[in-house]
Amino acid sequence: MKIALLGYGKMGHEIEKAAIGSGHSIHLILDNESDWNSKSSFLTECDVAIEFSVPSTVIQNISRCIESGIPVVVGTTGWYDQLPFVTGLCNSNNGTLFYASNFSIGVNIFFEINRKLASLLQAYPSYSPAITEVHHTQKLDSPSGTAITLANEIIASNSRYTGFTDTNSSSDKVPVTSIREGTVTGKHTITWSSEVDQITISHDARNRQGFAFGAVMAAEWVKNRKGVFTMSDLMNP
Repeated sequence: MKIALLGYGKMGHEIEKAAIGSGHSIHLILDNESDWNSKSSFLTECDVAIEFSVPSTVIQNISRCIESGIPVVVGTTGWYDQLPFVTGLCNSNNGTLFYASNFSIGVNIFFEINRKLASLLQAYPSYSPAITEVHHTQKLDSPSGTAITLANEIIASNSRYTGFTDTNSSSDKVPVTSIREGTVTGKHTITWSSEVDQITISHDARNRQGFAFGAVMAAEWVKNRKGVFTMSDLMNP
């Protein structure tokens, strides 16, 4: 495949290595508005775009791909409040969008475990959940997209919870604590606590390679499809 990289930060570099290692080529890199002004005409030569930019530019990048007829795989988070608009744009243009808060295979298995555990504990109200996520100091969005996904999955799987919060002030809200320190790639921990014990599940990313390989896998999977997809579609066809 000929791949366009939209965003060329740490994740963009990891995706470049993963794509080349899988036999693909990076045909185009668009990292800023100057790149778009000078090189965007080459976008239509690409088979798929992989987008890891920043929340302030992601909607415009997605729109440009959809309007150009290029499937786009999006790893940037912090924009899901605009998902209805983007979904509508994709469908009205017969486009292709694949988005995920996390492309790691391990994290997506973690999501499955989280949903199952939340569902099992529906019958045991003595247990209360809490989510903690830790990332490097350069991460712009807080809570992380992965933490938001985990919280929303608990809400969907356990009717005792109606939302999430950054405090412990509400019994029907899942508390989410965000920590930014050092160069931590990403760690997510969920605890279900009662007066007698505590159940803990966690995922700790050792590096960015898992995210990059997952993004390339998503690009391979989605290239010839139309519609809006997530990692659940890839992992549970």
